[in-house]
Parts: sequence; C-alpha cells; structure tokens
Amino acid sequence: MNPRIRTDVLLLVAFCGFLFFYGLGSFGLIGADEPRYAQVAREMLQRHDWITPTLHGAPWLEKPVLYYWQAMLVTRVWRAFLPADAVPDPLSGSADQTARLPSAIDAALMIALVYLFLRRFRPGTQIDGALITASCAATIGFARAAATDMPLAAMFAIAMLGWYAWYESKRRMYSAVFYLFLALATLAKGPVALVLAAAILLIFAAVNREWPILLRTLWTPGIVLFLAVTLPWYITVQVNNPQFFRVFILEHNLARFSQDLYHHRQPFWFFVPVLLLATMPWTLWLVLAIVDSAKSCFRSLQSGQEPRFAVFLLIWLAVPVVFFSASQSKLPGYILPSIPAGALLVTWYLAAKRGVGTRMPWPLATIHAILCGGLVFAALMSANIVVNRHLSRSAGVYIAGGIAAVVALGLAVALRSANGFRFVRFATLIPVVLGVAAILKLATPSLDAKLSARPIAQTIRSFAKEDVPVAMNGATREQEFGLEFYLNRKVARYESGQVPPGNHVLVARQGTLAELHPFLAGRKVSYLTNIPAQNVELYWIGAATGPSPTPPPH
Repeated sequence: MNPRIRTDVLLLVAFCGFLFFYGLGSFGLIGADEPRYAQVAREMLQRHDWITPTLHGAPWLEKPVLYYWQAMLVTRVWRAFLPADAVPDPLSGSADQTARLPSAIDAALMIALVYLFLRRFRPGTQIDGALITASCAATIGFARAAATDMPLAAMFAIAMLGWYAWYESKRRMYSAVFYLFLALATLAKGPVALVLAAAILLIFAAVNREWPILLRTLWTPGIVLFLAVTLPWYITVQVNNPQFFRVFILEHNLARFSQDLYHHRQPFWFFVPVLLLATMPWTLWLVLAIVDSAKSCFRSLQSGQEPRFAVFLLIWLAVPVVFFSASQSKLPGYILPSIPAGALLVTWYLAAKRGVGTRMPWPLATIHAILCGGLVFAALMSANIVVNRHLSRSAGVYIAGGIAAVVALGLAVALRSANGFRFVRFATLIPVVLGVAAILKLATPSLDAKLSARPIAQTIRSFAKEDVPVAMNGATREQEFGLEFYLNRKVARYESGQVPPGNHVLVARQGTLAELHPFLAGRKVSYLTNIPAQNVELYWIGAATGPSPTPPPH
C-alpha cells in the first residue's frame, strides 16, 4: 500500500473510531425516538421477523426497515462473541452500544466513500474532505444516535457522489452505485430520498442547461436494481399489514409534511441557524463557500469542472433545507442529508484558497479561532448546561473560558502564518477532539442521570430483581419509552386508567402521590426512593383487595 494512503487510512480509522464509536454506551438512550427504535429492532429479532416492525407486539409502521435490519444484524454479531450461557443485560450499556452502532457504522461508511470519491475525482483533497465531513457537529452527533437520520444521510450522500462520479466519468458502475444507495436511502426513511434526489438533479440540469442528462440518468439496469432492493420489503409489509400505506405514506409522510401533527412547528427560517450550528466548527468557511459557489452559478458556469462541482454541492446543500423549510413539521435531523454537501463545499473552498497561495486575512483567522474556542467552551460547560438547563455562573465558567481563550488565541496565531489555509484543517481538528473528549468525560454522567431512563430502570432492578409490573404517573413520554426499552415490557399509565391489579412499582412525578389516593384505596403503599435528577419518586404498590377504582379526571 502507498505510504500516503496508509497514513490517510490510519488517520481516518483513529479519528472516526474516536468520534463515532468511542463511549457509545457511556450514557443511556435519550429522548423518545432512541429507545423506541431500539425496542422495535429488539422485538423483530426476538420474533425472527424481518418484515413487520412492532412495538410491544403491535405493528409500528412510522419508519421503513433499514435501521432495524442493521440493529438486528449488529446485535446478532455482538451476541456471537458472548459466551454461550451469557444473558445480555440491557442495563449494562451493551444494549445502548448495539442500538447506536448502526449509525456509527453508516457514518464511517460515508466518510470512507467521501475519501474514495475525492481521491478519484479531486485528488489532493481526499483526506481534507473526509476529515471535514467527519468533524461537523451534526455528523458526530447523529453518528452516535440510535435513529434513522444517519442511515438516510449516509446512503443519500453515497448515492449523490455516485451520480456525480457517473456524470464526470460516464462509467455505468457509478450509476449502479447511485441506484443501489438511493434504494437503501429509500429503505432508511422512505420516498423522501427519491424526492430530494430528483429535485437536486432537476435543478442541476436546469442550471447547466443539460436537460438530456436527466434522460441518460434513467438507466434501465439501475432502475431494476433500485426496484429489486426496495420493492420486496415494501410489497411484503403492505401485504402483511394493509394499514401500512395509510400509516406510513399518508400520515407519516404526506400529512406530517402538510400538517403539524406531532407538535414540531417551527418558523420558516428554522433550518438556517440549525445548518450553521450543524456544520460547526466549519461554519465560517461554509458561508464563504456558499457565496463563492453562488457567484459561479450566476456567472452561468464556465466549462471547468470545479465550478460545476461546486454548484452541484450548493444545490445538494440547499434542496433539503428549502424542502423541509416548507414542511409544517420541523426537527433538526431533517436536514442531515445537507451536511456532507456543506462539508465538501468547505473542502472545495479551502482547496481553492490553498491553490492561490494567499495568506489568511486576520478577520477570517480571528472569527474561525473564536468559533473553535466557543466549541471548546461549550464542551467544557456541557455538564453544567445539562444539569442547570442554562449556563450558571461558577468558577468552572471562568476556567473553561480561560482554556477556550487560550485555544482560540493559539489557533488565530497559527492561522495567520504563511501556511494558514494549509494548516486550517489540522488546527481545527484539535478543538474538535478536545471538545468531544470533554463531553464524553464531563457530560455523559449528567446526560445519563438527567435525560436517560436507564438510572430509573437500574433503581427498579435494585429493589425488585424479578420482572414485576411497572406503572407511571405524571412521568414524561421520554421516561416511559426509555423504561419500556430497559425493562423490555410495556409500562402502564395511571393517567389512562391502566392500574395493575397486582403488586407493582409506581414511578410518579415528585409531589403527585396525594392525587393518586383514588387509585390506591385499600392498597399498601411503600415509599422506595426518589430520583431528584429525574424528578420522580418510586413506590411499591401492594395488590388490590377489591375492584380497581375509577381513575380521577385529568
């Protein structure tokens, strides 16, 4: 192997291994989606069912199947290395790791394909492009999440790179890559992948006045490959679950786009600040790259490859942002497919500046250094923010501020050197690594204690070794879904009149026991403990001696 390639590979393996894989189980699953997706994959594996996603035995058809397949395969491989008599413990952290591994693997695959694409079509920029893509805040965050966002973004990015590789080389093997990974993106999150790809290619053809390129893209073997990958699951799940089309297509695609069904309404401009934060610490260079590539577009594109590539990246970046800005439901992960395009725009811009050989202006060096210092400061104070929900004044704030200032000052001085544009990638990776290390070291205990249901499940396990029923009252939906994953069973809700008749553990929001007296008449109630970080109290509720009472109105 070429020594340069060997060095690049080792650097990417070490960097991606740390950013994407290290400490995946250091804190429990958080939010409502992570434990739900993980539980669905677990149930499919337990039933040996590769078709119908279920949640607590009922079909759960909100998302396609790619993430679940990946999680199932990862779990099976993981268990293959365990002793034959070992019983996996969902509270040990291994369940969190296996739930998040699919996203980490997909992110690493995306970085590898970015490197290979640039090495073939933009030699000299491959290591910069791969590392810049890997070090964007959104890439790191979603690579460590048990969710469908990274599978979609990774497969979609590889598809788009495959299409552009075919566009430049006219080699059909790249067109096959496009259709294969577009099919996988469709299995990751549905027809939105087709809509985004079609919009990007249509706009690119219009800007370049190359309408025939659209017809040449419609390659019959590629279409057959796409259908062969996607249709078997979509047809089979529809046959097995006649409600699939209504639930998935009509409700979770069309209705979610046109209506605020799940209370995710945000202003139209919501994704602009999200994009700027998602591409940290490369935000400054992204803004400058957008301006430069837009100028190339408005100059009607000269015949050179670089402006054409930059405009393709600009369109790829803009389409998901504009498309989802029109949606009535907005979540930050929706525009993750834009992030690889933004990172490659930054790579294109910095490569052009290095080629000119100009010295980095001090305003640019200063702003970028401040952004990197701010990243380090936020990482050092992440535990403080998680616990207090805001930045509380303390000695730690001044210490973190001093460290961030030193990082920013050193970076600014380095970037003002004669090789500032050549040095910017290496210099920026230092605060990225420091920031991720600080979060893993300082914030993960607070994240686990405050935002994950794992500590609640561990506390229940300490009082009741057997699988006793668990009920909740006033707890959050995140706590509910998290407990159901860690306990691997349905949790009853007092508010819905679901009061277990036998002995059970009650997880109640602090201060709500008094309002539960109608539920608990004639039953022995024993206080177990409280978990202040989660704002809940645990009680042991004895079996009912008579008929269950009617719950009070809420």
